[in-house]
Amino acid sequence: MNAITQTDFNFKGLTGKYTGKVRDVYNINDQYLVMVVTDRISAFDVVLPEGIPYKGQVLNQIAAKFLDATADILPNWKLAVPDPMVTIGRKCEPFKVEMVIRGYLSGHAWREYKAGKRTICGVRMPDGMVENQKFPEPIITPTSKAAEGHDEDISKEEIIAKGLVSREEYEQLENYTRKIYQRGCEIAAKMGLILVDTKYEFGKKDGIIYLMDEIHTPDSSRYFYANGYAERLAKGERQKQLSKEFVREWLMANGFQGQPGQQVPEMTPEIVAGITDRYIELYEKITGEKFIKAPEATDTQSILNRIERNVSECLKQLE
Repeated sequence: MNAITQTDFNFKGLTGKYTGKVRDVYNINDQYLVMVVTDRISAFDVVLPEGIPYKGQVLNQIAAKFLDATADILPNWKLAVPDPMVTIGRKCEPFKVEMVIRGYLSGHAWREYKAGKRTICGVRMPDGMVENQKFPEPIITPTSKAAEGHDEDISKEEIIAKGLVSREEYEQLENYTRKIYQRGCEIAAKMGLILVDTKYEFGKKDGIIYLMDEIHTPDSSRYFYANGYAERLAKGERQKQLSKEFVREWLMANGFQGQPGQQVPEMTPEIVAGITDRYIELYEKITGEKFIKAPEATDTQSILNRIERNVSECLKQLE
């Protein structure tokens, strides 16, 4: 199996390229963005040395599905999915915050809570909660978007005071965040899942707020299996979850947490194939649809040629 870990396209009208941990984003005439979701995988803010075949397709197609499923709540940046690994959309001016919403006390919020904190991002959390317990109401815990390094927790009042977002627009972002999360929870429930927490990014174009980037993917969200959730919670057991947490757990079990001097454990073909299988399982559980692999290619160059051909054709139509 072939994994795409690097791209270097020269699309017509190209004015710039941004390389993220997983996505390569091409700016076309400051009008469109071509987002190539590669097979790179990151954990603990480190891009791991081996790519995961079909991971890019899984993330791209889940995001496209959920962008379509929330388009009645607010417009989104997506214009076309010309290739299984690519979305083309409007270039928006991104807000410098990520909107994180949490329905349950898990992950980062739980770690803060366990350390004795009862306020996160200016939001008060009730006393007497246990890990993975449902909040009385979902809480929004935004982060400032760092150009490099870790995103930082920030409160609503700090965001407004620093001029990152105006009060009026921030309250609009909060409103959208709650509505999209509610929709995500309803869809997850039909699949026998709980959407635990997730994050959204927004931008503006011509005075209109758009939902951007990916939504409700296993890289940006945490899901629990609903069946047995209450029993596991009552017994203090770990929840059965759908996210890339299993990758972090494998790394930690092998002595890697992204600390200086630590070595990423060997990612054997068996390990890589196992991660591919888990991502495909995630796709099928989250969408309720059979995952159809993009046609098998003999080498990575064939896949890159396919992407270039499909994107170029689509850009011609958008001209």
